[in-house]
Amino acid sequence: MNVFGKIITGLWLAGAVYATGADMPKREIRAVWLTTIYGLDWPTRPATDEAGRIRQQEELCLLLDRLKAANFNTVFVQTRLRGDVIYHSAIEPASNVFSGQYGVLPGYDPLAFVIDECHRRGLECHAFLVTFPVGSPKVVREQGAQSVVRKHPELCLQHNGNWYMDPGRPGTCDYILALVGEIVEHYDVDGIQFDYVRYPENAQFFPDRQTFALYGDGKNLADWRRGNINRLMERVYDWVRQTKPWVQVSSSPLGKYRRDMQMPDAGWTAFDDVYQDPKAWLQAGKQDMIVPMMYYRENDFYPFVNIWLEQVEQRNMVAGLGAYRLNREEGDWSLAEMVDQINYVRRQGGDGCAFFRARFVTGDEKGLYRELKNHLFRFPAQLPPLTWLADTLPPEAPPEMTVTREDDYLRLAWEDASPPGENTYTVYYSLADTLDTDQARSILATGIRGREICLPVNIDTEKGYLFCVTASNRYRIESRPSYETYYYLSAFEK
Repeated sequence: MNVFGKIITGLWLAGAVYATGADMPKREIRAVWLTTIYGLDWPTRPATDEAGRIRQQEELCLLLDRLKAANFNTVFVQTRLRGDVIYHSAIEPASNVFSGQYGVLPGYDPLAFVIDECHRRGLECHAFLVTFPVGSPKVVREQGAQSVVRKHPELCLQHNGNWYMDPGRPGTCDYILALVGEIVEHYDVDGIQFDYVRYPENAQFFPDRQTFALYGDGKNLADWRRGNINRLMERVYDWVRQTKPWVQVSSSPLGKYRRDMQMPDAGWTAFDDVYQDPKAWLQAGKQDMIVPMMYYRENDFYPFVNIWLEQVEQRNMVAGLGAYRLNREEGDWSLAEMVDQINYVRRQGGDGCAFFRARFVTGDEKGLYRELKNHLFRFPAQLPPLTWLADTLPPEAPPEMTVTREDDYLRLAWEDASPPGENTYTVYYSLADTLDTDQARSILATGIRGREICLPVNIDTEKGYLFCVTASNRYRIESRPSYETYYYLSAFEK
């Protein structure tokens, strides 16, 4: 039985559940940040032998199963940490969180494994990179000759006791683009996301005056710094478009855009304090999604949802929510506050939410996981189409699916003339005489990469079902539905 069959555990059989939820969005991004630094989300322990490798892989699979069961559809996995990475790189050392040693992988490639396991469950997998910070002096010492500080000291500066790449150095842009190139060319990622693509805290003291003198070109310091980040965003975006145009480029800026007449008391902001200008990236068409880190509440949250939505043009705006704030030691927020934020983003027309961090979701902090699984994310959701990335027609609709009973399972299978891996699929169902594919409640499973799913049969009453399937291309553009298939499920063969 495939992964979908393991996770779909009876929702599709429950008519009472099916009859509710007409107001749920059919298309919505539901994401988590899967943090690997210090093993915060994964892995919990380094692997020093085969048993440790198996344990790490099983941990990830259980975590992804939990996310899939709650109808999440996107994982942002931390791929670059602090000058180290979670894959086989010719540029930077492998992180020590997986094997206990820098430069040593734990008998497998963690990034390849995460991507494969996400895709098996119908989850998109985006690689997120910590952009400019490259570690404390202790980290740099432990990485030794492999550290970017040792290999490219001309690109690095020390500030507030930590090392950073200097965004004003042209070589920094080349270096980061090379990292992106490794990931996009060698891995089937769905996106690249930039975290910490900004100047650090207390940026007024960042020691880049020499760089500014060399490359400032008559600009003032603030505009020059913003221009350095703008240039990186442009170069990465243009390269990705030419290489794999379906791979999305996104970033997670500070949750408050800027201080202006609308929000004069905004406090610490992206534009004013760390020299991020996401509006410029979006207006230039150099982002596919913006995921601001909105780990605030009340007047520090709600007005900025609307401000971000004003900036995004046609691109996706996903609110980054601080699930960790529910923890007693991290803010002790109430669950109701988090629920209100999710509902507000939906009402205002946001494209979804991302939660920091994964373990605070799957660990059911203050009941968050149960609230999402049983109510807010009760039905699966497709990902919004990326219409600006390609002027392509929808795929051909698959022909009618076949439904067969095999012992305690139903096998739903379909054909598709497209090459394997080109499309993903959404299976719809209905207990009624008609099937409305515009409703989230009709989605049985989405993001399917194969051409069949097996569903457990566990019934005590007889029911009739309508099924159909659609295909979506790499840009999430959906075909017409297949012809409908009627199947009568009975405890006995008839």
